[in-house]
Amino acid sequence: MDFDRARRILVESLATEIRDQRVLRAFAAVPRELFVPSNIRQMAYDDRPLSIGYGQTISQPYIVAIMTAALELKGTEKVLEIGTGSGYQAALLAELAASIYSVERIAELAEAARTLLSELGYQNIQIRVAGEELGWVEYAPYDAIIVTAAAPSLSDALVRQLKVGGRMVIPVGTRWEQELLKITRRESGNQIENLGGCRFVPLVGKDAWQE
Repeated sequence: MDFDRARRILVESLATEIRDQRVLRAFAAVPRELFVPSNIRQMAYDDRPLSIGYGQTISQPYIVAIMTAALELKGTEKVLEIGTGSGYQAALLAELAASIYSVERIAELAEAARTLLSELGYQNIQIRVAGEELGWVEYAPYDAIIVTAAAPSLSDALVRQLKVGGRMVIPVGTRWEQELLKITRRESGNQIENLGGCRFVPLVGKDAWQE
């Protein structure tokens, strides 16, 4: 399969909705086929989520693009990702921001992503296995936070890790259906924008869903 051609076609499709040229260039640069299991690699550029094992998925490219563009990254930011998964989103963020801190609760996925991202030459990504608390408080506050699993409500713990003026994108709702929310932290309170319906695997842990 010609993955380079498939990637170009995907980017052309995303460009009908995504106006941020930096985001489109990141999608053109990152080989998505390397972040999916080898037995379904031919589906890497289909616009749908794909299983990566352990009950987890690599999200639909269109949703990934919407979430990434909503962060409004310019290149100098420190970004927190909740849910490393395959590492694909982290790679996109690494193309767009200065430093990425990514948290994954499944140790096997964290290690596989760490290995692949290192092999691809990314040096601005740190990954750790999630602890009891949501996020990565040690390096807070962050310019942007992206949550790639569904929360039952907006997490105050994550909002506190966001700089004033920073943006967070998070799916909030039930285990089966959510709304994608963009939160901008303000001194006077959070500004919330609804980016539309979505469906993610559940965010598991403290201040989220139980196992």
